[in-house]
Order: sequence, then C-alpha cells, then structure tokens
Amino acid sequence: MAATKLQAFWNHPAGPKTIHFWAPTFKWGISIANIADFAKPPEKISYPQQVAVACTGLIWSRYSLVITPRNLNLFSVNVAMAGTGLYQLSRKIRQDYFSDEKDAAPQLEA
Repeated sequence: MAATKLQAFWNHPAGPKTIHFWAPTFKWGISIANIADFAKPPEKISYPQQVAVACTGLIWSRYSLVITPRNLNLFSVNVAMAGTGLYQLSRKIRQDYFSDEKDAAPQLEA
C-alpha cells in the first residue's frame, strides 16, 4: 500500500521528477527566512520587500489552484509567503503609524 502511494507521488505530474515540485520546495526558503525575521525590530523591515513577498504569495496562490496539474505544494508555500509578508507589513505599519513612542530629537545640553 505504501509503495503504491509512493509510486503515485513519484509519477505525479507535479512530483519530484519535475520542476513543479522542486521550485516551490526551494521557495520555502523565502518563507522560512521571513519567519526568522520575526525577531528583527520593525525598524529594519523593508516596505518594498514585504509588499513584494505578500503580493507574490497572494497572486501565485490563486494561480496554483487554476493550473493543471493542481500544485498544492505551490499553493501552500505561497499562502505562507502571503501570510508572513502581511504579518511583517502589519508590524512595520503598527510601529511607523500607531506606536505611542514618539522619537524625540535628542536635545543638546549646553
């Protein structure tokens, strides 16, 4: 039974013998790096980078469900990308626009 499922996975049109498997598998590195960046202070987060990550995730999540063969590995990695990108953007926006801390300019003492 397990051999049959393994063989079906191996021979699937989006299985490990194709680029349709390996491209999304390596794309997980972007999501993992974004998760690792959760520890970064919000000041170090880049708006353009996180907008690109979030938009890429949203656009390709939809695309991965309408292509043939349906690629759930591609779908899941893009959902993760969209989620981590949106979370990072929310951290940056909260810090830039809704933070109670006012960065006062340092005053020189005479």
